[in-house]
Amino acid sequence: MRAKPLCIPVSAVGGYGARQKGATTMCTAATYKTRDFYMGRTLDYEFSYGDEITVTPRNYVFSLRHGGKLENHYAIIGMAHVSGDYPLYYDAMNEKGLGIAGLNFVGNATYKPVNLETSKKQITQFELIPFILGTCASLKEAKEALENMDLVDTPFSPQLPVGSLHWLIADETGSITVESVKEGLMIYDNPIGVLTNNPPFPQQMFQLNNYMHLSPKQPANTFAKGLSLNAYSRGMGALGLPGDLSSSSRFVRVSYVKMNSRCSGDELSSVSQFFHILGSVDQQRGCCEVAEGKYEITIYTSCCNATRGIYYYTTYDNHRIMGVDMHAEDLDGTTLTCYPMIEEGQVSWQNGQY
Repeated sequence: MRAKPLCIPVSAVGGYGARQKGATTMCTAATYKTRDFYMGRTLDYEFSYGDEITVTPRNYVFSLRHGGKLENHYAIIGMAHVSGDYPLYYDAMNEKGLGIAGLNFVGNATYKPVNLETSKKQITQFELIPFILGTCASLKEAKEALENMDLVDTPFSPQLPVGSLHWLIADETGSITVESVKEGLMIYDNPIGVLTNNPPFPQQMFQLNNYMHLSPKQPANTFAKGLSLNAYSRGMGALGLPGDLSSSSRFVRVSYVKMNSRCSGDELSSVSQFFHILGSVDQQRGCCEVAEGKYEITIYTSCCNATRGIYYYTTYDNHRIMGVDMHAEDLDGTTLTCYPMIEEGQVSWQNGQY
């Protein structure tokens, strides 16, 4: 069923800023390249705010808080909380194949106060995704835009305060991590194409040194000469691969799974494999208690085919892969098109239904 071409604004209680405020939301983002380029993320939290797959057409007007209006931009599709007909994107891609995911970075993210005397663009945290995707056709252009930008501490509204985030930005040529910290706006090449949460990205990359012995191959006995030891089980080459839900462990685990992943490269195989990669850090209800009787779960997992402009997703209860094609919409329009997530699980029966 097609969605109506206008979003009904969600209540300002909760949403993008509130989701981030004071939280330690655990999310994971990754890229993947076969014949096409893919990018996606998990969003882990204890409940959903009614997020929607949202298509922003080229002529929808973004009113920037400190720099006029963004008009006649590239079309965008992604997961967003829509407040007052404004899409607050969690992760998105544009029609040119550039993607961004924003992940929690509490305790480290710092934004500058607005400075209208500088020549740098003053972009708020919640404007970063639409600004970059609306004006940049490639990762190269995104890097150039970021070098002439300050991320400032203006909130979306009193009900939606500034979110503490860092970002994975990527296209088929590569990936970068962007972190606004007290030292300034840091832009790191990201050769692994993976991002989680804390600690800062350089520390995440450094810890991979601790796991360079891991291998998909069976290990050789190098423990001691003359001692007969046997690999008694398959998979022993990856002994020591983290399996807990902390952000550092998820970074290592997804990096290992992604870098050793193999698939045939067609669309169905690539999409399936991508969901398996991020599925390696799925959160199950009951394993991460955030308050008495409340548990963080993987609310949704996304997989964007950035080459074709298709946004795939699954939810905690609906493991069937759903898809929204941005090119099936009027990309020259002026209003948002939103598709609520289909969250109810579906069973395809092969005999009787019970």
